[in-house]
Amino acid sequence: MDSDSLAVLLDEHAIERALILFARAMDDRDWEAMAGILAEDAEGDFGTGRVTGRSAVINLVRGYLDNCGVTQHLLGNIVIDVSGDRAVSRAYIRDVHLDASNDPTTRMYTLGDYRDAWRRSADGSWILIERVKINRGFVGTLDVFEEKSR
Repeated sequence: MDSDSLAVLLDEHAIERALILFARAMDDRDWEAMAGILAEDAEGDFGTGRVTGRSAVINLVRGYLDNCGVTQHLLGNIVIDVSGDRAVSRAYIRDVHLDASNDPTTRMYTLGDYRDAWRRSADGSWILIERVKINRGFVGTLDVFEEKSR
């Protein structure tokens, strides 16, 4: 294996790791970890309109997750294409959201595709500059995201 091929494999691995850490940050409600993966000028569209800026992306995600219970974001069929200091990735997403009371009858699953753009930062790490979630379908109710009296 030549050094260029090895460099691409290392870049792909770093991006896949960042994808996984981002999914775990959502489930752990670790907004600081999420901020460490997002570029300051990141953009996002999760099916409700485009937002711009790291804080706006995090606030959009929080708008959903702060009101629901346990979540799990599972990624699969990840494809990453690296071109110099830029990359794009696609990953299937199946996310599960339970009601804040963990009532098993109130839940929501989505099936979708994350389409992401990445930029190599000055320190050599990869940062997420754009996330678009294509929702292909869902099962359950949006009630899991509604604020409840606790």
